[in-house]
Amino acid sequence: MTLSLNLPASDGSSADYRLRGEPLARPSSPPSFNRIAYAAAHVVSDPMRDANPWNSPAIDWDTTMAFRHHLWSLGFKIAEAMDTAQRGMGVDWAVARELIRRSLADARTVQGADLACGAGTDQLSPDEARTLQDVIDAYETQIAFVEGEGGRSVMMASRALARVARSADDYQTVYNAILSQTREKVILHWLGDMFDPQLAGYWGASAFEPALETVLAIINDNKTKVEGIKISLLDEAKEVELRKRLPEGVLCFTGDDFNYAELIEGHGGRYSHALLGIFDAVAPSASKALAHLAAGETQAFRETLEPTVPLSRKIFEAPTQYYKAGVVFLAWLNGHQNHFTMPAGMQSTRGIVHYADIFRLADQANVLDMPELAVERMQSALQVYGL
Repeated sequence: MTLSLNLPASDGSSADYRLRGEPLARPSSPPSFNRIAYAAAHVVSDPMRDANPWNSPAIDWDTTMAFRHHLWSLGFKIAEAMDTAQRGMGVDWAVARELIRRSLADARTVQGADLACGAGTDQLSPDEARTLQDVIDAYETQIAFVEGEGGRSVMMASRALARVARSADDYQTVYNAILSQTREKVILHWLGDMFDPQLAGYWGASAFEPALETVLAIINDNKTKVEGIKISLLDEAKEVELRKRLPEGVLCFTGDDFNYAELIEGHGGRYSHALLGIFDAVAPSASKALAHLAAGETQAFRETLEPTVPLSRKIFEAPTQYYKAGVVFLAWLNGHQNHFTMPAGMQSTRGIVHYADIFRLADQANVLDMPELAVERMQSALQVYGL
């Protein structure tokens, strides 16, 4: 049966759209990859208990955890409580702490399951941060919690540090202080200001080259404590430059949701591992593609993953920080949750034409797992907007 529905376009018109995608089969067991692949996972709100969603959002813990099991079943590691989980945009440290605790506990029940947990300074308001020691104390609290629960940390970029730091030396002071005391290796986190405008000038510079020198100095001073660095600048050339200058044994994790396919494939023996929010939304496709790559089937890798790139570029289009709405929209279309609401009402950050574009591109990328359900839910979304 051919499925179709009437979808709006940016010029104010609308037209029938006929679906043509094919859902991907699931692997019978978690596949093995030759790249480390973290999927940054979203959280599921609980609209029946969400009395104060802007300030104190309720979380549906059962559905949130079920989604983590979905990702593990596809072979992914999970980047937990990161910006995809709305850290600092609806999810505060109190909620993140519970999310980390639950995910680490669940991982111990799943053979091969692994995760790294976002540790930042978001219990410290940037407006209240006065000194570098305030930032150090906040990082220490969160990393101590993660390690106390048996986890490993992604040292998230800090809005408070961006506010109080006056030079590259200040960043080195904070990072060296934290890395000198961690028990486990840490993944560093270079998040561009397109993802969070409050991080403008991070590493003590607005230009890439001096920021890169500061990052490399921190890594070289702490090589035994740094597993790798996630770089999210949406600029392939900058990631390649960082990648080629990393010391041996320190990994580059792409966070480039525009260019991930070619960065993961690599060139000349150099490649990036992955820590990506888009893997939440296109997990079956990414899993299949990475399994092809591990088997040496480069063309099949490209044919599977490259169709997801236009979809990702739409989801992550400016204002990029609102990409979480598109990720959760696809989770709803694909039946991973029974509603399209988000902590802090973030579903309102994108308009219906944007969601219609996501629907089309998801179908064309074979990302709609249950097309009939997706059409039914897209029609209900259109009705909310009077269409």
